[in-house]
Amino acid sequence: MPVSVMPTSSGDGVTSSPTAVSAVGLRKSYGGTTVLDGVDLRIPSGSVFALLGPNGAGKTTTVKILSTLITADGGRARVAGHDLATSPAGVRAAIGVTGQFSAVDGLITGEENMLLMADLHHLPRREGRRVTAELLERFDLTAAARKPAQSYSGGMVRRLDIAMTLVGGPRIIFLDEPTTGLDPRSRRAMWQIIRELVTDGVTVLLTTQYLEEADRLADRIAVLNNGRIVGEGTAEELKRLVPGGHVRLRFSGPAAYRDAADALRDATRDDEALVLTVPSGGSQRELRSVLDRLDSAGIEADELTVHTPDLDEVFLALTGRPEEAVR
Repeated sequence: MPVSVMPTSSGDGVTSSPTAVSAVGLRKSYGGTTVLDGVDLRIPSGSVFALLGPNGAGKTTTVKILSTLITADGGRARVAGHDLATSPAGVRAAIGVTGQFSAVDGLITGEENMLLMADLHHLPRREGRRVTAELLERFDLTAAARKPAQSYSGGMVRRLDIAMTLVGGPRIIFLDEPTTGLDPRSRRAMWQIIRELVTDGVTVLLTTQYLEEADRLADRIAVLNNGRIVGEGTAEELKRLVPGGHVRLRFSGPAAYRDAADALRDATRDDEALVLTVPSGGSQRELRSVLDRLDSAGIEADELTVHTPDLDEVFLALTGRPEEAVR
């Protein structure tokens, strides 16, 4: 069973925030290989939802199904209020997709790529030029707009790719590993673009193998492994599911250290370093309990640090994959 911390709901079972994407029991097989084995998702509108998982976990297959590129073998889904099976055209009109491999044509200019996309969306010529100019400026591509796209850097190509996705004004965007292969500076620029999209009310489903990316961007995270959701929640909720969190207290004097050890009987002692380590899930309540016990004994630590497991540890705990599988 997946580990999941679901959003709260009202008494009638209806969650408080509108849903952009929902899926129940999605299944997909190729030959005798099961790729998705009953995937459930709920993505609130105006949020970033990250889908994590090792290679072959089913992330891209999930995106392809939800964006109508392939059909599921079982289950049901709604995207932007449209049923995936009965209203695929309605789904396609509401979404934008940026895949792992760029849709940019390197033989034509950035501006021509944008205008081509405007034509595909049947925008009037004047409207297409206006939208193209606005998006090129927004993505800092105006200076390079009339240069062949094959001369662009990797970061510029990914920015152009997302700009092309936005030509039709989608309210839901699927970004399938959008920063793979980018240098750290370009990756951070892409993060800022994603944040701005969400500020504008766009919903983003992001698949990634970069755990820091999910940690920084996502409102909620689902971990997919062997075609199943094995954990879901906010980054902090997922981190608290993995043991190993603790509060570390260092004291400068042996007297205060001994008194603190008496007050914190559950702490692990390091008598040489005058350090106590108290198991903790990292919650505010647990930290307050530690501080209250110290205050009651009239003791003050010289240094206090809180350690919670990071998403790397969560990933490994939930997928059982070796570290080499995590990028």
